[in-house]
Amino acid sequence: MSAAVSARSPRGGDKRDRILKAAVKVFARKGFYASRVSEIARAAGVADGTIYLYFKSKDELLTSLFEDRIARLLLLLREECERYDTAPDKVRRLVEFQLGLLEGERDLAEVITVNLRQSSRLLKQYATKRFGEYLDLMAAVIADGQRSGELRGDVSPRIMARVIFGGLDGVAMTWALGSAEAGTLRRAASQFADVLLDGLRAQPGAPQRPAADP
Repeated sequence: MSAAVSARSPRGGDKRDRILKAAVKVFARKGFYASRVSEIARAAGVADGTIYLYFKSKDELLTSLFEDRIARLLLLLREECERYDTAPDKVRRLVEFQLGLLEGERDLAEVITVNLRQSSRLLKQYATKRFGEYLDLMAAVIADGQRSGELRGDVSPRIMARVIFGGLDGVAMTWALGSAEAGTLRRAASQFADVLLDGLRAQPGAPQRPAADP
């Protein structure tokens, strides 16, 4: 069996995931630019050449890591949305669930919030679609809440989606670069959701001027 065929087998899939997990550890420890493919291979327990069966370069490894993790996050967030009926409950759950997933994955939080910024060109080139899907999901929840009258209608759903992402990104980055104490992210998520929803909830008698997305 050729190496290319082997790379597509179920065992090959396990190896790819092992490489991605190893990359998270190496990138978090050394930073993206200082990391070498040979170090990732060693951490994954594979030969250097094996990396190139799955990824053309270290840059592609980083963007694949982002793509894989964001795709998984989107799937889980959509499933969580289906569990709740009201828009405020969905917003709170999206906030708490996203930060909760990172609670036990400090290295991943650091790679996504810090290392990815070191390759902004690659992020723009390859990860824009996934980021757009994330914003679409958040904006759809806000828009649904506006239609139901639960959330104020004078704010742009798309802008609020960016606000939510920016806030969560900042909280995760501060936590990843700080003490990363157990429970810190969950407490931060609860407080973030409280403040966010205080500003988003529709107030009785308040004018509801539709806001156009930029």
